[in-house]
Amino acid sequence: MGEIAEARAHFNQSIALYNPVQHRPLAARFGQDTRVTVLVWRAVASWVLGYPEKAIADIHHALKDAREFGQAATLMLALGHTTLTHILCGNYTTANVQANELVALADEKGALLWKAWGMSDQGSLLALSGKSAEAVQIISSGIAAIRSTGAQRWMPLYLSYLARAYAELGQFSDAWCSAGAAMTAVETTKETLCEAEVNRMAGDIALMSPERDEAKAEAYFERALAVARAQQAKSWELRAAVSMARLWRDQGKRDEARGLLAPVYGWFTEGFDTPDLKQAEALLDELA
Repeated sequence: MGEIAEARAHFNQSIALYNPVQHRPLAARFGQDTRVTVLVWRAVASWVLGYPEKAIADIHHALKDAREFGQAATLMLALGHTTLTHILCGNYTTANVQANELVALADEKGALLWKAWGMSDQGSLLALSGKSAEAVQIISSGIAAIRSTGAQRWMPLYLSYLARAYAELGQFSDAWCSAGAAMTAVETTKETLCEAEVNRMAGDIALMSPERDEAKAEAYFERALAVARAQQAKSWELRAAVSMARLWRDQGKRDEARGLLAPVYGWFTEGFDTPDLKQAEALLDELA
């Protein structure tokens, strides 16, 4: 629903209420350990809200607890969600190791949905690493497998990574088709957690295309900024601000670019070794 700060408040309350003696046995009834489930989702919320170090701390605790617990369903959940958080934080090597482990474990247990999510993570990492042809093949297979189960979760984000991979291959018809599918997924499922990023990536595609439609890109970036601000989603806002600032820099609007980006970057109090904040800092130095 995009009410991320409220979600994190509920997660905090859940952690405070959790009693391992009383609640850990419930994993056999409900599928996964509650504490691990809450930790991995709180990590996602923390990253989106602009606290990457808190997100990393939570996923370390979640994966440690899941391994100690020894239940395959809880471990698959932990691997799947912590992999995604590592991707968001830019920890691609760790994310790749975990995605591979998830796919192998899910395959062993016959857990089609977790295997599909793991494949989609593998493909997303390939897209982010410039291996676009492989990314298209694996993300497409992962998305098809997810859909075969009737699931829809994370579809907007995976479709955006697929769109990026197509764009880098110069297949812009397919790129726009995937970007449009990502936006449709947001509208139909009401999964708005990644709505800002979906629009930002569409803006990037508009700039990558042979026609280079700067007006179209700016409109997408404005939408991404508006959604991120409404959700208090500082990490998405930072990415959108960097994309917009780069466009304005290229248009000679350096003061406007710095005026947009500096306050967003200045809000952050942690995570300065992450790729997003490093890129923002480098761009601000260039615009100084």
